Amino acid sequence: MDAQGRGRAEDVDPADQWVLNPNTGEYELRLTPSAPQSTVPGPRRSVPAPNRAGAPGGRTTVPVAPGRDVPPQRRRRGVPPEEPLPGRRGRRPVKQKSKAKKAVLWTGGTMAFVLVAGATTGYFYLKHLEGNVGTTDVGDAAASSFSKDEAFNILIIGTDKRTGEGNEGYGDAGSVGHADTNILLHVSKDRTNATALSIPRDLIVDVPDCETNKEDGTKAIVAGTEDVRFNTSLGQDGRDAGCTMRTVDAAIGIKPDHFVMADFNAVKTLTSAVGGVEVCVEKAVNDKQSKLVLPAGKSTVEGEQALAFVRTRHAFGNQGDLDRIKVQQQFLGSLMRKMTSGDTLTSPTKLLKLAEAATNALTVDQAIGKVGTLKDIALELKKVPTKNISFMTIPVKDNPAEPTPVTVVVDDSKAPQVVDAINSDVSFTEVKAQEKKEKAEVAARLKGTKSAASDVRVRILNGGAAAGSAQQQLAYLQTEAGVLKSDNAGNAEATLAKTTLEYDPDQADQARRLADIMGLSGSALKPGKSVTNAQGLPAMTLTLGKDFKGAGVKLSSSAAAAPGVEKSTADKVQCAS
Repeated sequence: MDAQGRGRAEDVDPADQWVLNPNTGEYELRLTPSAPQSTVPGPRRSVPAPNRAGAPGGRTTVPVAPGRDVPPQRRRRGVPPEEPLPGRRGRRPVKQKSKAKKAVLWTGGTMAFVLVAGATTGYFYLKHLEGNVGTTDVGDAAASSFSKDEAFNILIIGTDKRTGEGNEGYGDAGSVGHADTNILLHVSKDRTNATALSIPRDLIVDVPDCETNKEDGTKAIVAGTEDVRFNTSLGQDGRDAGCTMRTVDAAIGIKPDHFVMADFNAVKTLTSAVGGVEVCVEKAVNDKQSKLVLPAGKSTVEGEQALAFVRTRHAFGNQGDLDRIKVQQQFLGSLMRKMTSGDTLTSPTKLLKLAEAATNALTVDQAIGKVGTLKDIALELKKVPTKNISFMTIPVKDNPAEPTPVTVVVDDSKAPQVVDAINSDVSFTEVKAQEKKEKAEVAARLKGTKSAASDVRVRILNGGAAAGSAQQQLAYLQTEAGVLKSDNAGNAEATLAKTTLEYDPDQADQARRLADIMGLSGSALKPGKSVTNAQGLPAMTLTLGKDFKGAGVKLSSSAAAAPGVEKSTADKVQCAS
């Protein structure tokens, strides 16, 4: 075969050009190296005349696959063999490091539509990926930049708009693209945990006024509206994703920093890119409306079948949207496990497919529209263990204004605890906190005898906890913990980040008992002076700080309490029912 017909660039699979760099643990793209040069001086040769393509004539350099030994050049007949270099044996040529540029692999993982388990290439390919991503200017509804050193909230929106080939059978025929699936993803500052909070599309909310950008470049204010479904915060009357972000802030009380929006194609392309996602159903499914057909037990779905799985409402539970949300959460947990698995992260082919699929499927706010920023988000999310990613739905109840409830409203008795935990950057899973070395005398405060709970005298102040916390903790201490000699002293003069217990040294045994009841650390105990309680007796002072997690919840616990709120985690396999 002619030399020019071997190893053409177009015949080389791009995935075969990726090799693992043992120094960084990442894949790198090895570009075609230059022809190997002999390390032994040889007879001078004249430079061949350029060919038509402008390259020197003669034999064309054959691309060499990364990691393979380069065969030695053949000797011409009649030319004596070259002597080996001093100190070397045999005729094996000395390899030279390629001077070709190396592109760093974009590794990482995120959840759901934003979850990209890595992608990488050279500068021009990164620019190509960047061109795939759509952006929307939502003004001050989004943060101006992404910070790798802070907690962040990303609103993930799945629309019901029919876009893309093959989507004619999904969604409403004339839909302008409503907020059909909504997940507020909170990632903790220390990256030990994350919470994915689903917001039902049929939640009744007030949509505030919002500024949008028109096609001609001008801005317009879309008037707000009251008592409407949450999904109308997008698309209706020209509302953009910024309107949905503002609605979340107004209705739920959590401000999103950024948004990521995707349509039906995201589920199809992402699942196909990773080779399918494993799902589980308790009973066989044959849903004629979504065309989902699955046997009982575990199955692997991708493409159209994966989309049918997350869209079906008639195969599970009471065939409502809340049951579909549970199925979607289970699906996303499985997708995350697949994207962060070794099978995906060590496959250059899958990584490239994921990069293309994810960027083509996404529309984001301008602050995170650069591929480099999306990479940073993916890398930050990759730090969160799947066992500490909680899936839950904002607590809701049937709409009391409807004779036959179809929509839901926020449950004010349960939702505030969930919202406060997220806003306070507190996990819903037990996270092993970093051990802090305390001085010996601080740790010693917890050692020693403890008085009976009935002998503890304490006054409670609110120094930064949620409103009503002092009274709630008082009720818990008196009715559940047996601390009857306690009273509510109102608000503290100063706001504290941490809860403290001040006591006279003579009250150390009482302090240790209360510390045991509340899970206080040695550093929370502050030897000082006692105060006089309502009975004129000396008492300790308990000041509840911003770290207070709720009545009866020990401060030593890393998990927030959310009584009556169903949740799951991304590391566990669940079967839809």
